[in-house]
Amino acid sequence: MAESKDILIDYVLHLADNSMILGQRNAEWCGHGPVLEQDIALTNITLDLIGEARSLYQYAAELKGGDSTEDSMAFLRDVMQYRNTLLLEQKNTDWAYTITRQFFYDVFHYYLQEALVNSSDERLKEIAKKTIKESTYHLKWSSEWMIRLGDGTEISHLKMQNALNDLWEYSGEFFIPSATEIEMQSQGIGADLNALSVKWKSKVEEILNEATLNIPESSFQQKGGKTGLHSEHMGYILAEMQYLQRAYPGAEW
Repeated sequence: MAESKDILIDYVLHLADNSMILGQRNAEWCGHGPVLEQDIALTNITLDLIGEARSLYQYAAELKGGDSTEDSMAFLRDVMQYRNTLLLEQKNTDWAYTITRQFFYDVFHYYLQEALVNSSDERLKEIAKKTIKESTYHLKWSSEWMIRLGDGTEISHLKMQNALNDLWEYSGEFFIPSATEIEMQSQGIGADLNALSVKWKSKVEEILNEATLNIPESSFQQKGGKTGLHSEHMGYILAEMQYLQRAYPGAEW
């Protein structure tokens, strides 16, 4: 029973870390967006992601018990204890990279929530029912930006293609199952990543075709984030994200 609970905690943290780390990256744009309207839009998306992460961290803390809290789950773990995919910790670089990273995640995130609304875990089901409403808007927003910039000016098209080429090798980790995800699927708690992969590829191809962007030919995919093997960027993210809680223990959100 204890081992089964540990696996569930690991899965919940994987879901939470994905949205938390992307939210932290996106928050770097606050006040720096290309136009005010989109600055506000991305900030609102960031708040949605962190709000989802908070619900999941609360659940993980309850499962773990003891003196665990949502704050200790989010801010007091070491880098190798984080389970987010590598894509989500990559640098913003510019608006093209940010939009491409967001789009890849939004497609995955939407179909993941679509699956989790049927989870056998009641808590994950309830979180997914709320989150899918938000992720529907997120996907619409990033899809429109992919099309607008990809099929825009010569410069915007080039920037989007460069971002797509560089980030493509990180997009497949969503569908490389960890041992935790395999176990959660077998219990009817987690999603079928093979089924999600088919939906993801279909949607991505649809939007990229409309954006006149070319899908990279390379099949190589980075992996490691789900098992705690992160890029050099992760340490810098956590240094900023965890500073307040480590400097002032017990501070609350």
